[in-house]
Amino acid sequence: MTAPNILILMVDQLTGTLFEDGPAPFLHAPNLRALAARSKRFSRAYCASPLCSPSRASFMAGQLPRRTGVYDNAANFASDIPCFTHHLRRAGYQTCLSGKMHFAGPDQLHGFEERLTTDIYPSDFGWTPDYRKPGERIDWWYHNLGSVTGAGVAEITNQLEFDDDTAHLACQKLYDLSRGHDPRPWCLTVSFTHPHDPFVARRKYWDLYENCPELEPAERVAYDAQDAHSKRLMDSVDWQKFDLTKEQERRARRGYYANISYIDDKVGEVLATLEASRQEAVILFVSDHGEMLGEHGLWFKMSFFEDSARVPMMISVPGMAAGRVDHPVSMIDVLPTLADIAGIPMAEITPWTDGESLLQLLHGTGGRGPVPMEYAAEGTIAPMVGLVDGPWKYIASAPDPEQLFNLESDPRERHNLASDQGFTPVLERMRGMARARWDLAAFDAEVRQSQARRWVVYDALRKGRFEAWDYEPHRPASERYMRNHMDLNILEDSQRFPRGE
Repeated sequence: MTAPNILILMVDQLTGTLFEDGPAPFLHAPNLRALAARSKRFSRAYCASPLCSPSRASFMAGQLPRRTGVYDNAANFASDIPCFTHHLRRAGYQTCLSGKMHFAGPDQLHGFEERLTTDIYPSDFGWTPDYRKPGERIDWWYHNLGSVTGAGVAEITNQLEFDDDTAHLACQKLYDLSRGHDPRPWCLTVSFTHPHDPFVARRKYWDLYENCPELEPAERVAYDAQDAHSKRLMDSVDWQKFDLTKEQERRARRGYYANISYIDDKVGEVLATLEASRQEAVILFVSDHGEMLGEHGLWFKMSFFEDSARVPMMISVPGMAAGRVDHPVSMIDVLPTLADIAGIPMAEITPWTDGESLLQLLHGTGGRGPVPMEYAAEGTIAPMVGLVDGPWKYIASAPDPEQLFNLESDPRERHNLASDQGFTPVLERMRGMARARWDLAAFDAEVRQSQARRWVVYDALRKGRFEAWDYEPHRPASERYMRNHMDLNILEDSQRFPRGE
């Protein structure tokens, strides 16, 4: 069987609670809705960690953050960790990335042969949290609620410029792949930064949500009623310096929905180019984590609550029937699943992943075990771990009380059942599974050691001559368009697709 091409469409901070069965009905997202109609749609897909770099490293490697060592947005992603890109390249694929992947450290490729853009965020260790200073805020890179109060309209922003470029270069690459100069199958990852805050959108998308009922703010939860981690998250975004009005919350939600529609257009451009270039591919659509959007009184991510931890995930495989899959799955399952689809023997993959292939689930059979999550970045003072098993979600961190939720009877996670004696057997079962998987004291020591190392290295590298790790795309002008070492007749024919029409 010929190995299929693979197109990965990744977005940032898009909550899976809006994509239980494709885009929610109120969203103006015709391209994603059409993709959903021909995809397997995972209604309960979870990120490995609800923050950009840890989640993306886990997505690449199919491993949880404790194994990758990528605990936060400035943790080094080691070059010797096999990623899906490495496995595919060994199997004969060409691999390419357009857009964001938020790698920290000197390796900015991690198995990609080519990157078409630089990244939108820094690659050094400057965003390292510090457990030695609990409660400290660093204003120049910590989130604050200015993204909410500043929501509105703009025709160009830093983020829009990046995603416009990401889509344009991805479309160029798809046309280039169609020319057939490289006979290998390809895996192209197109990774956007929207609908990540700030909640600022172009007017034409903003206007789509005039008087939308879903703009109404979520019910607030008072600070004193929050769990320990949620209190720290509120403190981390400097909530006391912002007196959010309901209108500001409506505008933030409107900007978020508008940017989903913007992303839908970008996805449409890429899919239209795939069709115009007459290529076929397995298509994966996924986000790195979700967005709280005011739910529980919280904004952004960094929480194991559903709006933050659940992601949209859809896979379209040529010849495979579409449908909805309600079994809980994880983003770490992507690596073994893509390898399985590409025909790579699972024996070559299993030692290098914490995930499980979803190919049987795609065919309507099988399942996977409890879904694990880890988080050890902003808003924590020690690592947090979570397990989702059927309707149950369990959350633990050494300094905090345990949490247990029944997602069927309490989908908004308002009632912590950990102290309810009626659920003691469930709590003990979930606690036992967590203790069998994690040594929290050892995990904590590893995170602290990593943070301390990086603070030394970052401080040193800011002294004297600065050498950036940020990726600089190379586009050799001497090999583009027409040059005098080329035969014009051969060039014009070879760069045309389709030929002979």
